[in-house]
Amino acid sequence: MNTPAPPAEGPELKRRLGVLDAVVIGLGSMIGAGVFAVLAPAAGAAGPGLLLGLALAAVVAYCNATSSARLAARYPASGGTYVYGRERLGDFWGYLAGWAFVVGKTASCAAMALTVGSYVWPGQAHAVAVATVVALTAVSYRGTQKSALLTRGIVAIVLAVLAAVVTACLAGGTADTARLDIGSDVTVGGVLQAAGLLFFAFAGYARIATLGEEVRDPARTIPRAIPIALGITLMVYAAVAVTVLAVLGPERLGHATAPLVDAVRAAGVPSLAPVVRVGAAVAALGSLLALILGVSRTTLAMARDRHLPHTLAAVHPRFHVPYRAVLAVGAIVAVLAATVDVRGTIGFSSFGVLAYYAIANAAAFTLTPAEGRPPRAVPVVGLIGCTALAFALPPTAAASGAVVLALGAAVHGLRKTINHR
Repeated sequence: MNTPAPPAEGPELKRRLGVLDAVVIGLGSMIGAGVFAVLAPAAGAAGPGLLLGLALAAVVAYCNATSSARLAARYPASGGTYVYGRERLGDFWGYLAGWAFVVGKTASCAAMALTVGSYVWPGQAHAVAVATVVALTAVSYRGTQKSALLTRGIVAIVLAVLAAVVTACLAGGTADTARLDIGSDVTVGGVLQAAGLLFFAFAGYARIATLGEEVRDPARTIPRAIPIALGITLMVYAAVAVTVLAVLGPERLGHATAPLVDAVRAAGVPSLAPVVRVGAAVAALGSLLALILGVSRTTLAMARDRHLPHTLAAVHPRFHVPYRAVLAVGAIVAVLAATVDVRGTIGFSSFGVLAYYAIANAAAFTLTPAEGRPPRAVPVVGLIGCTALAFALPPTAAASGAVVLALGAAVHGLRKTINHR
């Protein structure tokens, strides 16, 4: 149990990504998903306690990131916690982590695609979403280097737009710091629920770990890239959350459909609104691209172990990518993007990702000092935090997430029973 997994059968992926590429992929996932999609529902849950929720989500994310980084350095193969859980805790827990990740993040892919559609052409959001999925699946099919280059450009644009939003809100002179005060209407349940929703936005560093087989010098690159990406994201989130909350106030922010657009208008800079809308669409593109990369790599790892159809384990001889897994993920997401509603998917995805990281923390707890074990408190706090935030989510999200996990466990048990006959 304390030795790295043996090399997988069949062709391996090519190690091309450096620290900067890995950081950019993580930033593209976290910043794109969070700033434009999560602040409003989180404010609706916590009110003026939004910043407390952000801080709590950051603490849990830090623990998860530290545990994941130590595990990824030890097991630098595609699949992330699917691999860590299998190697440290047993086949069932690895499978359950992979199941939670693939299901939850497939829903996230659809949500990000629909976000693009709602900003680019609201009247044809589903059609635009499907077209976006097809285009980014084609990019992913061509290889991670091209995907990393595209993501780097997307991140640069999004950071520029967010900097413009913060500057406009500060220069507008309409911010009221009294709105940041935490009053008696803040509840523990509301803060926990906000933290659970905000955690959806911090989960992008999983993409760095799931690309472990394509990273150069993973024992050095992954532990550096994950905390760098998380730290930059936290600074960006804090700056945007403070300024937008001060301009709009918790009640207006909680009901906003496009909070950053409302913020620049309230700050007296309505001409910036179209730029923010473009930035939101570009951010969602970055998130979707990174999500397709991550989900397809976990699908590859599960297919190699025959938890999913083994045909999905094929690696393209020219592009060195799991092309069948990429195409399968793209097809499923395209169907979802054509049929589902973007509302409600964030909570469902958060539940799955929190379950995924709970298993990662449990796996990290079993590492020995010689294997680079983190301080004991880190995986303990991470495990407790993930569990608490998962069940603090809106009841519908928590219930549906629990049902899907139970379904995954039942499928694993059925498969094991059939194989033993």
